[in-house]
Amino acid sequence: NLSTRARVRAGDGVLIGGFVVQGPAYKRMLIRAVGPTLSTFGLSGTLADPILTLYSGSTTVASNDRWHADTYAAAVTSASKTVGAFALADNSEDAALLVTLPPGAYTVEVKGKNNTEGLALLEIYELP
Repeated sequence: NLSTRARVRAGDGVLIGGFVVQGPAYKRMLIRAVGPTLSTFGLSGTLADPILTLYSGSTTVASNDRWHADTYAAAVTSASKTVGAFALADNSEDAALLVTLPPGAYTVEVKGKNNTEGLALLEIYELP
């Protein structure tokens, strides 16, 4: 897995991470952009509403603005437990994607909704 925490800024100050899926098989990935839940760990100035977008080249593969509002929220909770990630707060504005990807290079972008700024944690996990 990979995780990094940074201050997300408006405009070109977005948080960007990348990863490569190698081998002949598709890989199941959990990708999270955590802002509001970081405050439960005593951090202040967190990104209130992160938007998470996954790209393959310049093509958008998937995007999420509020993890708990999606139909796969229970699957995200289960996947988070499987990889040992802390739980996201219920009904929080944190963002998450649960995707199955073919081999290739991917870029993940975390930005603030309406150009808001704050601390965010980007996490990328390969699921078993």
